Amino acid sequence: MSDKDSHSQDENIPAWQPEQPQTLRISEEESQRLFTEATAKIYPRSVKGRFASWRIFMIFFTQIIYYGLPWLQWNDRQAFLLDLSARKFYIFGLVLWPQDIIYMAIILIVSAYGLFLFTALAGRLFCGYSCPQTVYTEIFMWVDHFVEGDRVQRMRLDESPWNFRKIRIKFTKHLLWILIAIWTGFTFIGYFAPIRELIVQVVHLDLSLAQWFWFIFYGFMTWLMAGVLRENVCKFMCPYARFQSVMVDKDTFVVTYDKVRGDPRGKRSKKVDPKAEGLGDCIDCTICVQVCPTGIDIRNGLQYMCIGCGACVDACDDVMDKMNYPRGLIRYTSEYGMLNRLDNKQVRKRLYRPRIFVYVGLLVLFILGLIISLSMRTPLRVDVVRDRGALGREIPGDLIENVYRIQVINMTDKAEEFKIGVKGDAMQKAKVLLENTDHNTIMIEPFSNKWIPLVIQAPLEDLQRGEIYKIEIYAKTVENASQELEADEESSFYVPN
Repeated sequence: MSDKDSHSQDENIPAWQPEQPQTLRISEEESQRLFTEATAKIYPRSVKGRFASWRIFMIFFTQIIYYGLPWLQWNDRQAFLLDLSARKFYIFGLVLWPQDIIYMAIILIVSAYGLFLFTALAGRLFCGYSCPQTVYTEIFMWVDHFVEGDRVQRMRLDESPWNFRKIRIKFTKHLLWILIAIWTGFTFIGYFAPIRELIVQVVHLDLSLAQWFWFIFYGFMTWLMAGVLRENVCKFMCPYARFQSVMVDKDTFVVTYDKVRGDPRGKRSKKVDPKAEGLGDCIDCTICVQVCPTGIDIRNGLQYMCIGCGACVDACDDVMDKMNYPRGLIRYTSEYGMLNRLDNKQVRKRLYRPRIFVYVGLLVLFILGLIISLSMRTPLRVDVVRDRGALGREIPGDLIENVYRIQVINMTDKAEEFKIGVKGDAMQKAKVLLENTDHNTIMIEPFSNKWIPLVIQAPLEDLQRGEIYKIEIYAKTVENASQELEADEESSFYVPN
């Protein structure tokens, strides 16, 4: 082959190009479909049934607690008050101080493990029945139904042109939404300040800047989340929906469509035998989709948007009753139970698996620890801080003096008088003085604390120069007190050279 032919062939070979990174491209049609799905308004259909009744019960139960708890009184004070300014949490007869942060941590841990347990057992049970987003969305939808009518009437109203009637109905609906949101925001700040006093402060526009902010912010977010965004919070914003799959397995009870029994789907008359027509029990009425608050089709399998509310179960059972078919085409069961045709007893038996026992064991351990710790908790606490200006000094009378600041916390519901003393080596003859006085007792009001200067004087004859002695400074109730209480704190006593 000649050099000319070889050069000609080389020119036909494309030069080597570095591999270009591939990018994910979404077609304009797909992008438009996703946008339409995200912005499409859902009109959930009303449904009745046992799970709908449970949802109504849980809504009333949770809201009676939320709206009613701040109004309860306990010994002439608010029974439940998170007083951040005073750094005290009042929980009926219990008062938690900043030093009790361990109890709050345990409560949060118990709540987390409780959520893990419920999710492992029955999926998004919390989302369907107790989540504030679900609860307030349901309340706002009751307002929709009361003002605008049922599903078809709401759809027709939105499609109709704007006129006086439509403006009046929409204004009435949003006015009721705003009133609910305002009362919700007011109740929220009532957990952090005495709610009975807040009424007068709101009327006189005398709230603090922080109170106004949280009042308006929480009320606005209630209106926005439950009235405007609704199912989009569950579908696109809720992080719990994204990681629930980690806690759900094939034995978890979830809302499930029985494909084996239901497919192939098809419309038919009530008199038609589905087996003779080669059809499953699903009549493809789509009512299960119409009642879903997030607008999903459960027949396509379990989806992260499903909040486990059971509305589709009630709707499908109602259709099955009308068709004289057995109930349970859509039901709470496990994936394993559905695929292997297990009955309810067999499915429930498989619920008790190792991870469930781990969650239950940890819950029991933390709850028992919390109860035992609270029962052994002394309603008196002492904190001691040394005076950093002078470690120790010699004063007339051959005495060594150390200065401290002591905090005495009275967690009882009665004013008590406490005696302050000191224990330790060479402290038998030591003298304790409070606030540069000649006595060592102090009166502390109920649920309050006091920081006071404390002076300890000890004879030099019992001490060695240059030594540091470990001591315990204690506080205990005086004689004839209503109850015997005592608490102490370790510190040190320094003898200068």
